Amino acid sequence: MKHKLLASDAGERTYILVLDEGEEAFRCIADFVEREGITAASLTAIGAFRAAMIAFFAYETKSYEKIPVEVQSEVLSLMGDVAVDDKGKASLHLHAVLGFADGSTKGGHFLEGYVRPTLEVVLRETPSALRRRHNADLGIALIDLA
Repeated sequence: MKHKLLASDAGERTYILVLDEGEEAFRCIADFVEREGITAASLTAIGAFRAAMIAFFAYETKSYEKIPVEVQSEVLSLMGDVAVDDKGKASLHLHAVLGFADGSTKGGHFLEGYVRPTLEVVLRETPSALRRRHNADLGIALIDLA
């Protein structure tokens, strides 16, 4: 993965990350965020995967149902945010829409994706920290503005 700082102003930094073929996107982004000490950010990305794993949150069971994607796909949209979790560690929450050769799509909570040939990520840090807290009633962590 290559990265470049595009702008830095008033506590906000904007980066571009360019992932290489074979890299696992979620891990690369998470490692970058941790290395740079980013605690609040939004991100968007486009590119392609040779394989990916997305998921759908089943409200009734309070669990994620995994949806494997075992074919080449275009990353039509990958977006999400960064916030600090209950353990004080930066946490990613990402969603993806993947497109296929026949024009169909699949989307959901993004868990992993193996880049082929590239993934271009724009990450915009904000100057205030965001906190993501576990909500026992829902079984997931949500941003807490309190």
